[in-house]
Amino acid sequence: MYNVAIVGGGLSGLATALLLQSKGLSTLLLESHSRLGGCAGFYPRNGFSFDIGATTLVDFHEEGLGGHFLRDVGLPPLQGEFLPGYLAWLPDRTIEVARDSSTWSRERMNQLGSSRRHAQFWDLLDRLANAFWPASRRGLKMPMRGLADLRQNWQALDLASLPLARYLGWSMGDALDHFQLGKEQALVGLLSMMIEDTVHAQVHSAPLINAALGISIRGAGLARPIGGMRGFLRSLTARYIEIGGTIKLRTPVSNIDGKLGAFSLRTKRHIYSASQVVCALPIQATRQLAPNCVGPDLDRYIERDESALGGGLVLCLGVPESEVQPDHRGHRHHQLLQSYEQPLGNGNNMFISVSAPDDFLSAPQGSRSVMISTHCALQEWNHLNPADYLRAKQLATNKLLGFARRVYPNLGAGARVIELGTPRTYEKFAGRPLGAIGGARLSMKNSNQNAVPYDLCKPGLWLAGDTTWPGLGTVASILGARHVTEGALVLSRKISARHNLQLSERAPRPQNDTPNMTTPRSCKLFRL
Repeated sequence: MYNVAIVGGGLSGLATALLLQSKGLSTLLLESHSRLGGCAGFYPRNGFSFDIGATTLVDFHEEGLGGHFLRDVGLPPLQGEFLPGYLAWLPDRTIEVARDSSTWSRERMNQLGSSRRHAQFWDLLDRLANAFWPASRRGLKMPMRGLADLRQNWQALDLASLPLARYLGWSMGDALDHFQLGKEQALVGLLSMMIEDTVHAQVHSAPLINAALGISIRGAGLARPIGGMRGFLRSLTARYIEIGGTIKLRTPVSNIDGKLGAFSLRTKRHIYSASQVVCALPIQATRQLAPNCVGPDLDRYIERDESALGGGLVLCLGVPESEVQPDHRGHRHHQLLQSYEQPLGNGNNMFISVSAPDDFLSAPQGSRSVMISTHCALQEWNHLNPADYLRAKQLATNKLLGFARRVYPNLGAGARVIELGTPRTYEKFAGRPLGAIGGARLSMKNSNQNAVPYDLCKPGLWLAGDTTWPGLGTVASILGARHVTEGALVLSRKISARHNLQLSERAPRPQNDTPNMTTPRSCKLFRL
């Protein structure tokens, strides 16, 4: 019997398992794939290693949320490269999205407008980011489920920042309208792809506070670990095993049943027992695996967000080092928008990440790994026959590669690896229903106080992953893991106390001819 079984070995599941194990609980991590990582995982091919989802870590400096996580589980500070920012390529200009706040402030005013309205707009976003990044690091929890959560959030936000909570009712569209900036083409274009790529939302409907956090991830700090996600996951996995955690790969769970203190998890070869269970899976998958442990409330969330699900494409390129020249002011990470008029996705907006020249875990010497990612609709891929699917993959590959050559003109000419991942890829290898990634697209109707709670199901069955905190990628995974760990520890103490009470009640009572007026029997005689 394990204290906690974690189903799903993506970053949320692995982080939760690490935190719980480091707190002294016995944990079992079950993963259906042959390796950990999920949508923050990696794909090895011909000596290269490609990040298939997350290509950077957010807020993993020593004082960030990720830095505290590493310290909590007994790992050293992140070994890797902290990025100075990245370049945003708009149709008519290139903007340096710098980590340094003064550089970024000058750049956005020079490139996107310097009127009083522009200054007030950016000032609001900065104030929101400066308030809610620290609050997130201090354990801000949404949705609030009771007085304890309200008290925790009150403590997470300092007194000076409390008035900013009123913006929980604003969307980014409300802010743009308020400052009369909704028709500023370059500004809205940049915000659109920044918000899409960080909090998985559309610019006008995105919750304002979430969008401000997503836009400011450069300030919270972007980092690429040595070896990309492969190197990062290797260090987490080694630490988890070192402190006694148990991992079962290629072990899909077919059913979860039971109750707090007595859950069973059925796999093909074994039935595992655990006092609690964490489902670090999309909630649609949890619904299928644990039908007796979830209620109508979960169905309501699934139905609500069904139309808000989306997919992604990732093009993996293993290329000679000469193909990722020129060196664009030292930036190897780029965000591109091809057209202001066309909808986002399918390459119109995309992100390019290039491995470091001395990162030989990601690419052989003299070569680089290049990842090109973009969002897409699920229905475009889910009903194709095999021949049409191959044609669609080739068309998408050519399109993404053509757009990327705006940054690197010779990209792909002598590639040793060119492979495209689609929603079908995510469905097959990461177990994502329909290939949906990133959680539901955020809106005012499904975020913050309306988000999917971690403790929605039976007591002891926890939800984690991008459907409980969509967007913000790796930092959201760590924050969710932290909240689930705190809740699971509380229940674990209750289970232990109940078990100890049962043992004491079963213990033989001392024989004494003189009644002890404090024993249950003597109390009963006294009442008689």
